[in-house]
Amino acid sequence: MSRALIDNILATVVYYDVLDYPPTSFEVWKYLINSDQEIIIDSQGYSLEETIAGLSEEEIEKFVEEHKGFYFLKGREGLVEKRISNSKIAVMKIKRLRWVVWFLRFIPFVRMIGITGRLAMKNTDIKSDWDLLIILEEGKIWTGRTLVTIVTHLLGKRRYGNKIKDRVCLNYFITSKSLEIATKDMFSAHEYFFMLPLFDTGTYKKFQLKNKWIKKFKPNYDLIEIDNLRILENTRLTKIIRKVGEVVFSPKILESWLSKWQKKKIMQNPKTRQIGSLVQASDKALIFLPEPQGPEVFEKFRKKMNNLTSDI
Repeated sequence: MSRALIDNILATVVYYDVLDYPPTSFEVWKYLINSDQEIIIDSQGYSLEETIAGLSEEEIEKFVEEHKGFYFLKGREGLVEKRISNSKIAVMKIKRLRWVVWFLRFIPFVRMIGITGRLAMKNTDIKSDWDLLIILEEGKIWTGRTLVTIVTHLLGKRRYGNKIKDRVCLNYFITSKSLEIATKDMFSAHEYFFMLPLFDTGTYKKFQLKNKWIKKFKPNYDLIEIDNLRILENTRLTKIIRKVGEVVFSPKILESWLSKWQKKKIMQNPKTRQIGSLVQASDKALIFLPEPQGPEVFEKFRKKMNNLTSDI
């Protein structure tokens, strides 16, 4: 058993411990973390058989326990029942979200809608919102975002103020020509490997290809070839309605006006200048993360790894 694989298995269990997510042996393999990004791992990654064998190694069992098929750091067995409970909640939330996305797929310039965050992990609590990544047609990001916001609001499912539970968080839009995620770190690799598309016009595969950098952090990252059973069909009617809308909302002057109006609002928002915030407002991406989780999660991960490895 290679030293690198042992280190990577431990790093994976520790990282998902920070997220209160005890993985199965299959998930440890699939979402395996490369604990040393300076080392280039073979393009084939590691096998499931190797990973399962690694979980039984003495150096892993010193820190990691298993219960009901889930792996967790010693003393954290309570995460198992929590994950099982959260998974049931997530299944119901995804069913409700599919109803919203059923309408959103008719909106002009929408090319893909994917679930991200804890809902994509199926590890969410009853009060949580719905995080989405929405891909819009190049050159129409401001118009597309406006239309998505209006429809979501009319459906009574837009998150704002204290209205959070089972509402859509519209904080991440990119275009069909800017599919590569700008923030290339461990958290983003985790976030977009877990992403679950609910509607797609053929853009998801392109998204995966543009984000091959994930493999630097997740050596077993690969294209998903199996169709997602939850994905909503891009029917002939959907295409026709969306096309008609795209003709109606096609004037460049509309996109230009919406761009100026929304940029002004964004710049006036105090959260835009909040220290540590990640806010991007351009024709390529609209990202609103006043308190990005990545740095905090990584710092907790680093400390836990240091505490464990200091005992070796």
